[in-house]
Amino acid sequence: MRIHLASRSPRRRELLGQIGVAFDTMIFRTGERADPETDETPLPGEDPAAYVERVARAKADHGGRIVGWRRLIAQPVLAADTTLEFAGRIIGKPLDAKDAEKILGELSGKKHRVLTGVAVHFRGMTEYALSTSEVEFRDMDQEEIRRYVATGDPLDKAGAYGIQGRAGIFVRHLAGSYTGVMGLPVCETANLLKRMGWEF
Repeated sequence: MRIHLASRSPRRRELLGQIGVAFDTMIFRTGERADPETDETPLPGEDPAAYVERVARAKADHGGRIVGWRRLIAQPVLAADTTLEFAGRIIGKPLDAKDAEKILGELSGKKHRVLTGVAVHFRGMTEYALSTSEVEFRDMDQEEIRRYVATGDPLDKAGAYGIQGRAGIFVRHLAGSYTGVMGLPVCETANLLKRMGWEF
């Protein structure tokens, strides 16, 4: 059994491999030719949980349509979206290095929530699950933030950090799913696939 993975994330590919899920990567267009169905821009006043559900479902559903249009092998399409909630705000990927430093400075010494929504579309039906984790950072000084941002690691990650990399040294406490903070909660993902007939 295989799935279509509607994501560019190397972390998601790695995590699927760890739980024995074979997949074919489905890449959506980006930039000026990006599909409007996969737009990750939050709506005004949108709740973080509603945001990740909307985006994950939209990607999975659009992936399902692409399977039909391109006459690809009929197998489940898995999509996910991760965001941070801090002080009532949705925090996505940083715009640039300066923005990454600003985000990490705000998170220093404080708690935030990481929400990852996972959606699986198959045979006209979409199933969804949400993973919510609480992460607390220790106090970080501006110089170590600057050095971390200079590695380039934070620039493609929600909240400007990847817990599985060097940023792990900033995490004082985590309550929830480590893999959910990475970008794909494997427990919830496996349960969704089992509901679609997958056998582990």
